[in-house]
Amino acid sequence: MIAFNRYYNKFNILSFSLVVISLIFLVFKGLNFGIDFKGGTLIELRSNDSKINVSSLRDNISQMNLGDVSVKNFGNETDFLIKFENNDNKNIIEEIKIKLDKSFGNNFNFRRVENVGPKVSAELLRSGIVAISIALVLMLIYIWIRFEWQFSLGAILALFHDVIVTLGLFSLLGLEINLSIIAAVLTIVGYSMNDTVVIFDRVRENLRKYSDIKIFELTNISINETLSRTLITSITTLLALLSIFFFGGEILKGFSLAMIFGVLFGTYSSIYIANTVLVRLGVSQKTILKDDDKIL
Repeated sequence: MIAFNRYYNKFNILSFSLVVISLIFLVFKGLNFGIDFKGGTLIELRSNDSKINVSSLRDNISQMNLGDVSVKNFGNETDFLIKFENNDNKNIIEEIKIKLDKSFGNNFNFRRVENVGPKVSAELLRSGIVAISIALVLMLIYIWIRFEWQFSLGAILALFHDVIVTLGLFSLLGLEINLSIIAAVLTIVGYSMNDTVVIFDRVRENLRKYSDIKIFELTNISINETLSRTLITSITTLLALLSIFFFGGEILKGFSLAMIFGVLFGTYSSIYIANTVLVRLGVSQKTILKDDDKIL
């Protein structure tokens, strides 16, 4: 049996430090919002010449003084994605076509052009925040009804930790936040809660079984009993996400990376945050029996 409880205090300090550092980055550095949230133009190109690469295309586009420009490969090596901030020039797309034709010949097909205005981007940002907030509130309501308040507090803190630290990493690394990242955060919320609930169910079951074992030892027993299930779920999920990250193209990298962070933090927090809350609040068999009496 692995003695997870031996490291409760050390990992609590680590978790607290990570949350504080993440909040500092989020407050002072902020997030790198993509076109979805700050407005701009997205152009999807396909080249007929395999010799054209990202570097040459970026150098060419940067000469047009479009501001902050992003040029990336996605999918095949001949597929490119160009993003730049809002531009007052209504003919900018035509000017880009002329510029590329002069530099590379008639070798580009403009497959998609999307413009996101300031009002639309602001609305998308509000919708993303509302979606995450509603998901968190609904999760909290479920966990509050499903478990005793001590368990609910543990799940809430674990959930808060996973979301904040994931966003803090994105802020630290300067990674772009777009709609796919919002989807990833919502998925992280569900994944983290699922991991925590599995262990909590076993803790409650063991509390009813063993009246002479203290919660410090009982949480460790419960974690070990559910460890194989937790590891199998996490490893298989990570294998799928790593495949998407390495082979899914540039567009899916942000989503898969956010999910990888979330799965790792979710697995960690369900062991070292959610359970340590139960230990510190001194949960015992009486806690469970009192709740059962109320239901009866």
